[in-house]
Amino acid sequence: MPFRLPAMSERYTPLYFLAALGAGGLAVTFFLYLMFWIPHPGQSVPVFEDIAAAFAAGGLGVKAMIGLAYAGIAFFAVLHIRLLIWNLREYAGFRRTVAYSALRSGNAETQLLAVPLTLAMAINVGFILGLVFVPRLWSVVEYLFPLAMVAFLAVGGYAFLLLGDFFGRVLTKGGFDCARNNSFSQMLPAFALSMVAVGLSAPASMSVTPLTAGISYIASSFFMVSAVILGAVALFLGFRSMMEHGANEEAAPTLWVAIPIMTVLSIAMLRQSHGLHVHFADHAGAAESFTMLTNMVAVQVLFGLFGYVVLRRLGYFARYVWGDLRSPGSYALVCPGVALSVLLQFYLNKGLVEVGLLAKFSPAYWAITAVALVLQAASVWLVLRLNAKHFAARETAPRVAAAE
Repeated sequence: MPFRLPAMSERYTPLYFLAALGAGGLAVTFFLYLMFWIPHPGQSVPVFEDIAAAFAAGGLGVKAMIGLAYAGIAFFAVLHIRLLIWNLREYAGFRRTVAYSALRSGNAETQLLAVPLTLAMAINVGFILGLVFVPRLWSVVEYLFPLAMVAFLAVGGYAFLLLGDFFGRVLTKGGFDCARNNSFSQMLPAFALSMVAVGLSAPASMSVTPLTAGISYIASSFFMVSAVILGAVALFLGFRSMMEHGANEEAAPTLWVAIPIMTVLSIAMLRQSHGLHVHFADHAGAAESFTMLTNMVAVQVLFGLFGYVVLRRLGYFARYVWGDLRSPGSYALVCPGVALSVLLQFYLNKGLVEVGLLAKFSPAYWAITAVALVLQAASVWLVLRLNAKHFAARETAPRVAAAE
């Protein structure tokens, strides 16, 4: 990791939490190799023992795949933790600056939701690290699920405290600048709540205890509904402002924020559906999952095309990715590639294969997998490119706080 993480003080922005978020998301993409390509009977996710058995029995290709998955998970988990610790340290100092007070008085106050968003991702990354590196973890997992739910609820509670401050201010005193809301930056709260929801939904799918699964289902449903409502409001407000004023150049990557939201909500709904089937006699089958995933991928493709048109016309990639301009909002470009790669893997394995449209490990299966892997590789390159650009140079001040 050939870059340093400097002290920024007032030059810092909470959008740098998205750097840690993207690294955590990439760790998840490598975990999906193990999730979908090796058998894991007895539980819905692979654990250390499943991986060790597959490695011992597999050929050179299987061993290479597992080695790559482990290397990817380890590298990006360490990068995620490193960036998270740096962000928490910088954020603590930033809270004592005049810039922080200014942030709390404008549209960009919702940038603070990047903090619980990334904390929720950190819990998910920790769970993955436990699954793949800790032997016999599954023997105590029923004790870990309640602890994980408490952690996610704490993060969700923190998110609602931040939202309470924001909406309490703008809905009593006004001051929200609709003209400067010409992006989808106000959908960041919906992203944060949906990340909490997907974490809370895990016990619904994996726990063998009906009470744990039921509490997981109820809690995750609350955060899913909250994310959908806030996301819909922000979507229409942002679209209306863009139609009048054009898209904000630096915040243009937020036009793709719906893509990761759709991914985490889709996974949450799959987990909930599995829990209902196992514990509560609901017999929704593969066709229902296929339909839901098809619709979600369609939404992602639509927003992907829409965002690409705007970003290309603004020349965003030439200026902020390939060029010399730096904006912390550029890290918002990582999540859509990661999210689309993840959902394609779920769509392929839990949708197309489950309904019998494709045979697992057939040529068509690997062709679609290749698309997901290309998106993953592009996201890896983008993370490394942005990290070098933002942290390798001596002067790291962003031009403008992008979420405005």
